[in-house]
Amino acid sequence: MIEMVLDWLDSQLHLVSVLWLFPILFMFHDFEEILTVEKWTKQNKEQVLAVLPKSIRKYFYSSFQMTTVQFANDVFWIFLTITTATCLAVIFSFYYIFLMLLFIFFAHVFTHLGQAFYLRKYTPGVITSIILVLPYSSYTYYRLLKEQVISGTDILWSTIGAFIIVPILFLFLVYERNKATKKVEEDGADKNFL
Repeated sequence: MIEMVLDWLDSQLHLVSVLWLFPILFMFHDFEEILTVEKWTKQNKEQVLAVLPKSIRKYFYSSFQMTTVQFANDVFWIFLTITTATCLAVIFSFYYIFLMLLFIFFAHVFTHLGQAFYLRKYTPGVITSIILVLPYSSYTYYRLLKEQVISGTDILWSTIGAFIIVPILFLFLVYERNKATKKVEEDGADKNFL
């Protein structure tokens, strides 16, 4: 059955179309998050902070202050990065950055599932992770390997690259969010003073 579905997909989708689906499906996934994240975090902030170890709570505190607009701004920059990586893959056959981002996209499914199981409730992004992100990223790896565009070694190196870059990006994002939160608080204090 799975083989029949894969054969049908292979015959219907050109590899370039498969690659261009990445930024499109990323946006569908993130629309779910954009539409639900602000309300969800306000309603579940205390429960989430209670289950986090005290040593890492400070890294997540700014996330609970984020508005939909701020979250959408972050999504825009990620979308731009994914689109650039897709252009590099399609036009120049440079797949390394695309593969790093694809791995992060694939692994991100399991963070959504883990959050939902751990909290025992819906978390923003979990639905599209299951019905879009997991099938797409799995199929894209399959297709790139099948057409011998990449090798297992390429996947290994891009995965190692992703493991190096994700903590750096996470710390940068936390720093930027904390800076933005402090600015909003200072602006609010200035208005109250006047």
